[in-house]
Amino acid sequence: MHSNRYTLLYAIVISIITAILLAFAAEGLKPLQEANIKLDVKTSILRSVHETSTDRAVIEKTYSDQVRELVINNAGEIIPDVTPSEVILKKELDKPANERHLQLYVYTGKDSKERYIIPMQGVGLWGPIYGYISIENDFNTVYGTYFSHKSETPGLGAEIAEKPFQDQFKGKKILGTDQQFVSVHVVKKNAKVPFAEENKVDGISGGTITSDGTDKMLSKCIEPYLAYFNKLKSEL
Repeated sequence: MHSNRYTLLYAIVISIITAILLAFAAEGLKPLQEANIKLDVKTSILRSVHETSTDRAVIEKTYSDQVRELVINNAGEIIPDVTPSEVILKKELDKPANERHLQLYVYTGKDSKERYIIPMQGVGLWGPIYGYISIENDFNTVYGTYFSHKSETPGLGAEIAEKPFQDQFKGKKILGTDQQFVSVHVVKKNAKVPFAEENKVDGISGGTITSDGTDKMLSKCIEPYLAYFNKLKSEL
């Protein structure tokens, strides 16, 4: 029978060896994990412009050939020598408007038209919600959206990640009839609100908090890009 000291030393040695092996495994898998994270970002961006392939090679080629990455500031100026991967959206949204770096992705479709893809992040009922919205080259009409979440309730708030909810946004407008920013608002069906039909979509039944969070996320994340859009419009 082994002594208590032997048993304790044995357990310590096994724990150390296991920790070392896990550390080596984690370090070895890190490049693959980082590559998968980058692929997930590219996939999400492309889904907002209706590119739905799940094939890694197709996603990488489509993104490389058809997406241009920019970082701009609140004045609508392009910031050179900074890439979107260096920008953490949540941190930027917490900064004063004049200090923000904003990620922007410009997608050129097979029809040769450019669409402008804006990343978004907000708060739902149980955690973060996030996604992308693409705007046509009239700088007003929504081309497509992609939303996801960390931990919303299945059948309720989690519906933001479903196609029927996201399809509502196509063709909606972010500007009012006076060409001032309105955003696209997520509201209860048949609710009396001061927005035109083209500026609203139906909220999620039973998912009021997530609907409200999505509504706030859209307004907060789209508005900072208006200066850049207005600058492009003035150059047409």
